[in-house]
Amino acid sequence: MNTKDIVDELSRNIGLVVKGKDEVIRLFVAAFLTGGHVLIDDVPGVGKTTMVKALAKLIKKDYGNPAEFKRIQCTPDLLPYDITGVDVFNAQTQSFEFIEGPVFCDIFLADELNRTPPKVQSALLEVMEEKQVTVGRQTYRLPDIFFTAATQNPVETVGTYPLPPAQLDRFMLSVSIGYPNEDASLEILRGNPGVKTLSKLYPIISTGDIMTSREEQERVYCHTALQKAIIDICNRTREHSDIELGASPRASLQFLHLAKTMALASGRNWVEDKDIETIAPYVLAHRCIFKNRKVNAKESIAEITKSVLIKMDKETDWSKES
Repeated sequence: MNTKDIVDELSRNIGLVVKGKDEVIRLFVAAFLTGGHVLIDDVPGVGKTTMVKALAKLIKKDYGNPAEFKRIQCTPDLLPYDITGVDVFNAQTQSFEFIEGPVFCDIFLADELNRTPPKVQSALLEVMEEKQVTVGRQTYRLPDIFFTAATQNPVETVGTYPLPPAQLDRFMLSVSIGYPNEDASLEILRGNPGVKTLSKLYPIISTGDIMTSREEQERVYCHTALQKAIIDICNRTREHSDIELGASPRASLQFLHLAKTMALASGRNWVEDKDIETIAPYVLAHRCIFKNRKVNAKESIAEITKSVLIKMDKETDWSKES
């Protein structure tokens, strides 16, 4: 199964549960296939947790078992080892044994991540970047397809801790689901898909399909002009007078990787300027710190992106160098 088919199938099935949010779902699926992590930043009750659960139900191991999904509800009294695991002394063997934390799975959901203090948030830094956990002198590997999704409620401030830039930079993209339109709302009322349909989903994509997709992504061509455009967009966020902290080199790298996946999802093996324009706000906005916190970050990044792309030759054949 190629990347386009995988994105189409996963998006279609998740769309049976999360109604009327096709664009957000495709971005979410593309980031997962790319190997990135996703922050879902939205108000309660719009389907953040449900979307992640639906994805987990659609993935299977190569030997047939469902992908392992674990969820933790973040709270202010959570401790780092509640996430990563801890060494426990066994009185019978007179030795320490490592008890795995919930991150030892294929798909991990940290619900309301911003409710945990910085010490706990930092426990995920190594996990998300290196796909491993270090406890004491031992390092434990996580599965190759390991994926972290985290949710946060942007309107509630009581008992919350803002995610620091180092944490935000680990997320390939940040999406908001938003409220459903009238038609989608009617479907939700009549069918309760978050309960009834979710329970009927079954695995359709294997871990082997996912790893094959990632190999396919590496072969996608990106024109030098578009690579320079990605660099220019990131540089402008660092130089912008309204932005205190711009996008990191990690951001530009993940930007390129996701653009390649989006190209494959559209049936192409080359990146086009429209791929860059589509994903830029979702890849960069959450990484930038604006001086005026009331600014719509995604709209600002979209404007920066357009100002870069508008100077490009629209007649360029993006499938090959000139």
